[in-house]
Amino acid sequence: MSNTSVLPLTEAEGSEAVAPCCPTLTERPFTAEEAESAARMFKALGDPVRLRLFSAVASHAAGEACVCDISDVGVSQPTVSHHLKKLKEAGLLTSERRGTWVYYRVEPSVMAAMGKLLTMAPVTA
Repeated sequence: MSNTSVLPLTEAEGSEAVAPCCPTLTERPFTAEEAESAARMFKALGDPVRLRLFSAVASHAAGEACVCDISDVGVSQPTVSHHLKKLKEAGLLTSERRGTWVYYRVEPSVMAAMGKLLTMAPVTA
């Protein structure tokens, strides 16, 4: 059973390449909608505990992590759950319950969107 809540950071059409939510920062100014989408992502990652949790999931073997394996970040379990919920609401993580444990993963499209957003566009003379 999957319990996911992902905001539109990316849009995929069939098996085609992932289209990020926004242009690169150096390509052109963001529209209001693009800025809102990017701000949700950066706001979620702006907390050190959330950034550590996101990093723990992203770097975990097999691309997913059980909450039992990533909860040692110096805060209580309810606080870990709160931060994981915020990361899910921002569209950065998805989760799946397996028995009593919840497994989290970073979708490849999210990583692609984040990488594209922060890529420097070539400067033309």
